[in-house]
Amino acid sequence: MHDYYKTLGVSRSASQDEIRKAYKKLARENHPDVKPDDKAASERFKQAAEAYDVLGDSDKRKQYDQFGSAYRHAGEGGRSYGTGPIDLGDLFGGQVDLGDILGGSFGGGGGGGFGGGRRAQPRPQKGRDIRTSMVVPFHVAAHGGHHEITLNRVGKTERLDVKIPPGVRSGSVIRLAEQGDPGLSGGPPGDLLITVDVAPHPYFRRKGNNVLLDVPLTITEAALGTKIDVPTLSGDQVTLTIPPGTSSGTKLRLRGKGFPDPKTKQTGDQLVVIKITVPRESSDRARELLEELATVLPESPREDLWT
Repeated sequence: MHDYYKTLGVSRSASQDEIRKAYKKLARENHPDVKPDDKAASERFKQAAEAYDVLGDSDKRKQYDQFGSAYRHAGEGGRSYGTGPIDLGDLFGGQVDLGDILGGSFGGGGGGGFGGGRRAQPRPQKGRDIRTSMVVPFHVAAHGGHHEITLNRVGKTERLDVKIPPGVRSGSVIRLAEQGDPGLSGGPPGDLLITVDVAPHPYFRRKGNNVLLDVPLTITEAALGTKIDVPTLSGDQVTLTIPPGTSSGTKLRLRGKGFPDPKTKQTGDQLVVIKITVPRESSDRARELLEELATVLPESPREDLWT
């Protein structure tokens, strides 16, 4: 497993804000929309998303700092045997046949007691399910596709191709049939259960099946209206008309540009959230014009607001 701190290029004492900024920088530089045919960039993007999924969560980060690569299993205690009743299945690793343990079956044809009977054949038993997790890029969660997962089993590294359904959410579980542990006595293998973690996006965020995008506007653009180009999940840009007098916090809707619902197949919308920005410094001429503007604008919007 990679060192997540090295992956993001931060120290182990980095603040959550420093970790978030480092991830966003790597995500922007290596995003598949920016470098669609660069496999190395795609791998760096995947590793950065996996690292941020852990280090960006304070609880996961504590577990990772304490247990390292074994952090995912830190809370899984072993089974202990005390003074209570003992489960033979636990002791002997699964289904138990008393005939196998004692050398024969009770009674049976002709021997009586513990010997001479025909050995009972153990029944086929399905193998144990294996649980793991994987980090899926934001755009793959939106549109679906294929994503690779690496498993270490019996000292061997195994790569499996996982089909990601469009609109998948964090916490969803994908089942790969018969990819778990082998069955017993001729039984079928168990399944592989994969819990999905969707990596955060540098500028999109999900709410339900809608996707939100913050877009900054200048004071004049918001007051006079304008047309701007905004990105969408599909990778295309859409020209959006900003009506005159648009306030900060206004949401403008692009229909059908969000996430598909895995059950209903209906697609959500993209909501463009307007953020009016004010320059930190202004020239003398700009300040003069702003002061003149203040004399002709309507009264304070806070007038009688709290009375």
